[in-house]
Amino acid sequence: ARFHAKLGTPVKADYRGYEVYKAGFWTAGPALVETLNLLEGYDLKKLGHNSPDYIHTLTEALKLALADRDRYFGDPDFVKIPTTQLLSKEYAALRRSLIDQQQASLAQQPGDPFNMKAVLASASQRISRVPAVPEFERASDTTCVNVIDKDGNLFSATPSGAWLPAVVAGDTGVLMGQRLQSALTDPNSPNVVAPGKRPRITLTPTIVVKNGEPFMVLSTPGGDNQDQALLQVLLNIIEFGMNPQEAVEGPRFDTQHYVSSFDDHEFLPGSLNVEARVDQKTIEELKTRGHKVKVQSDWGTLSAPTVIIYNPQTGVSSAGADPRRGRYAVAW
Repeated sequence: ARFHAKLGTPVKADYRGYEVYKAGFWTAGPALVETLNLLEGYDLKKLGHNSPDYIHTLTEALKLALADRDRYFGDPDFVKIPTTQLLSKEYAALRRSLIDQQQASLAQQPGDPFNMKAVLASASQRISRVPAVPEFERASDTTCVNVIDKDGNLFSATPSGAWLPAVVAGDTGVLMGQRLQSALTDPNSPNVVAPGKRPRITLTPTIVVKNGEPFMVLSTPGGDNQDQALLQVLLNIIEFGMNPQEAVEGPRFDTQHYVSSFDDHEFLPGSLNVEARVDQKTIEELKTRGHKVKVQSDWGTLSAPTVIIYNPQTGVSSAGADPRRGRYAVAW
């Protein structure tokens, strides 16, 4: 086989004294970097945890970052990506001006990082659709593994890829991967399918460093929802001082205002899924701002992160595991 694993260089967000490391542009990870850069222009504590302003601001920032993901991310071995611009604070400042605090955006608005402009002049994107996989033929197998050892070495991974309806290779019992479905057939997309090319995947483990010292690892299953959940858990800890278990158990929300990485690559403009534990008055206020709100069950969001925080002074680690999908933490 010609395939071999490659050692890549991570991307990084500098957010309020924390260094947040993500995998490169053939993953969704850099979208979280852009989202953090966008949010750094707001006083999130003042907005209030899961208030209407907070949920609205995070959702609108995610829409902008995910629009750039859909427009520019792909295998760097095959496409030219404006990496420096996409990750810059200056570009985020331009994009931030597009967020209307009183109105949810229903448009997909990628920016123009090549020319450092907030909006791309011709931003339409053709999506080549394939028939959706019948529900009974689907299964999900993504999981997450996060480890911190006694010396503070950090490890974060999101294993995935062989769920139904995967094809078994002959009589080996080995399931062939499903991630190629994340590629597109649009020849103008940086994520267009090609021989030997990696599809832009959703898997997005995370490592956080504080003052040059190891601080946190976190990752989650959840498809396109992964970085949305990780963003909320990260902010629960950094902005609101929650412990790891509180951070993963908190009520969450997510949007599908992006080109899906799976099946028929659906785009649902203005969508906002909110767990029922979010205050009802908040939900009603979000509707008045134009969000197409769908209320999920109390623990209904798709992602289920695990997170570990390390104290380099004491050597003590503390962990949180999301009950939404039976996550757990162990120590030895």
